[in-house]
Amino acid sequence: MTEHIDQEPATNPSLRPVGRVESPLRERAHAPRQADEGAPAAWLVFEPWVTPALADLAVGDEVLILTWFDRADREVLAVHPRNDPSRPLTGVFSTRSPDRPNPLGLHRTTITAIDGHRVQVTPLEALNGTPIIDVKPVLQDER
Repeated sequence: MTEHIDQEPATNPSLRPVGRVESPLRERAHAPRQADEGAPAAWLVFEPWVTPALADLAVGDEVLILTWFDRADREVLAVHPRNDPSRPLTGVFSTRSPDRPNPLGLHRTTITAIDGHRVQVTPLEALNGTPIIDVKPVLQDER
């Protein structure tokens, strides 16, 4: 049986967060720019209505977390990579800048603990309170 939410087809894309990040990272200025630059472990706290979607996750699984950078500047179209003015201005679609028209975050993490509707992952460079949009497994060919 497939579990789903009844909804009408969308003519305009919309996203509904499935949870929020609980992280010691509170401010952008103190967050690493990439996970491999010292990002801590964090908890993914899911809404109760998505609990069935967590059923087959396991400690040790590598997953991709999609987040919504809710504190991003959606008007930015070009940046100096890594905020380095000596680097040329570059279109955001060629960078990993969180500031962009649709500020989706993509994070490759490993599950380290599961406690009900809470899943701990490491590393995760998302700020505390960041909305979680989706979770997807890392497929064998992506490793």
